[in-house]
Amino acid sequence: MPVASRWHRGGTPKHNLHFRNEVESRTILQELLLYLIFLTILCILTFGMVNPHMYYLNKVMSSVFLDTSVPGDERTNFKSICSIPDFWKFMEGPLLEGLYWDSWYNNSQLYNSKNSSRIYSENILLGVPRVRQLKVRNNTCKVYSSLQFLMSECYAKYTSENEDISDFGLKDDTEWKYSTPSINSPWHWGFVGVYRNGGYIFTLSKSKSEAKNKFINLQLNNWITRGTRVIFIDFTLYNANVNLFCIIRLVAEFPATGGILTSWQIYSVKFLIYVSYYDYFIAFCEITFLILFTVFIIQEGKKMKEFKFAYFKRIWNWLELLLLVLCVFTIFFNLYCKIQIFLLLEQLLKRTEQYSDFYLLAHWRIFYNNILAITIFFAWIKIFKFISFNNTMSQLSSTLSCCIKDIVGFAIMFFIILFAYAQLGFLIFGSQVDDFSTFQNSIFTQFRIILGDFNFAAIQQDNPILGPIYFITFIFFIFFVLLNMFLAIINYTYSEVQDDYSIGRRSSFKLGEMIKKSYNNILKKLKLKKPQEDEDNKSKKNKDLAEQARRKGFDENEIQSAEQMKKWKERLEKKYYSTEIQDDYQPVTQQEFRDLFLYAVELEKELHYISLKLNRVMRKVSALSY
Repeated sequence: MPVASRWHRGGTPKHNLHFRNEVESRTILQELLLYLIFLTILCILTFGMVNPHMYYLNKVMSSVFLDTSVPGDERTNFKSICSIPDFWKFMEGPLLEGLYWDSWYNNSQLYNSKNSSRIYSENILLGVPRVRQLKVRNNTCKVYSSLQFLMSECYAKYTSENEDISDFGLKDDTEWKYSTPSINSPWHWGFVGVYRNGGYIFTLSKSKSEAKNKFINLQLNNWITRGTRVIFIDFTLYNANVNLFCIIRLVAEFPATGGILTSWQIYSVKFLIYVSYYDYFIAFCEITFLILFTVFIIQEGKKMKEFKFAYFKRIWNWLELLLLVLCVFTIFFNLYCKIQIFLLLEQLLKRTEQYSDFYLLAHWRIFYNNILAITIFFAWIKIFKFISFNNTMSQLSSTLSCCIKDIVGFAIMFFIILFAYAQLGFLIFGSQVDDFSTFQNSIFTQFRIILGDFNFAAIQQDNPILGPIYFITFIFFIFFVLLNMFLAIINYTYSEVQDDYSIGRRSSFKLGEMIKKSYNNILKKLKLKKPQEDEDNKSKKNKDLAEQARRKGFDENEIQSAEQMKKWKERLEKKYYSTEIQDDYQPVTQQEFRDLFLYAVELEKELHYISLKLNRVMRKVSALSY
């Protein structure tokens, strides 16, 4: 019986193995090309949602409403408001001046100011602005009995349970009467509380003088009380030049400690879609994205059906599932935003004399953009799945996969020390230093110290003894101990992987070599490359490998023996074509390889000795038979 038949008895025939490997290689290459198309479409959709004009529109609105100073006080603007008188000065000054633009720079009338205001003559004010406040009831907190003779009133921080819903003041208009919140409106997350919709609401007139008289009347009748906890100023602009809506919310929080904390939200979004030719191209990309998403769903379903529970043992399959789930959320929120815009936008635009609440539409649009951003991030991470293009990228992947356990152990140790220092800093400096005012701020301050962004003078001023001790010990443990441990883990593992690659170890699927081979075959068919060039490249490659092995400490006998064994291996693979090794290997050290190599040499000598013995026996048997 021929050797080849005995070799493949009970197994897969040689030509079937070759065909199976070729099919697998083509399948992976097709998967890569299809995924690159998917990634390109996803990038187009992502950048189609972002417009460079968004930043400039937000910047212009910030300069008008946030940076403009109060008349007579150049140091006071919305960002620096700290008292109720400053707040009313802002309302009567920069806010009104920013909202009502009724003439050009030379006082000429460019449009009918009764229709609507146009900020910077380019951004039309949709509807009218709205101002609302939320309050808390009296006696929502307890005063210590020994101090009740000093203070009988007590207003706690804002919660939905402490909210005041009773009418107050003049009780003759909406600003003095409580309005129930809408169910669909999102809550606002502020510095010192989470606030729901509703409250005591009033809208401004289209006339600047009437709006100013409104503010004066509210100020005289004490619209802001001790129970006031937050005031929202909401309005929406539209710029037809760049087809963008700008939703602006100015927030002034009145914490239970006194004073005012200001914040703001300025969102530039695109609600009117499918207007230009580029928008229709985006629509085509969306349809293509749905088709490719369906194809990937079918592919992963087939893999799960074929491999069953083994499918979940590979980390790349988990990344595939995560990416598909994110794509589902992306598609859902995109459709939801389009439906809401179709149902609500036209109604909101018709409310020229009322407040048009675009905040809900902007909220969902921003949420959709965030989901899309996370999706594109993991889509780029998936590129590492096809990382076997060259040795450098493959070494990086192997290094990370081999040291993952050590990195997890290091991360546990690192975060234990980080959280310990964060709590220590919060308890020592939390009442005086802004960077440690909350436990969350304290955690992020530790990362800022690692990056070199810290305020040593502040912690030293707060505590001259514990401040320097805290800082010096943190720098010692984090920089000189933990970070060096992390670098040592990476360097040691990378050196081990480099040793493996220097002796000829390669990935099981050589995608780069396959692409290069296909490219060379095309050049040969086009008669643009001679066959002798491949031999020269192969010889040069072998010389490079031998030179790398010499630098690693192998002597000439070991290199020659390794080259001979490599030739044997290539000849056997060419003759019998066995399947390749899997990627999830355990790397061996240089010393282990030398021991294994010496063992193989000794085994070869023993086999050669046995072969000589058998030849002698066979000659003696032949002589006796004659």
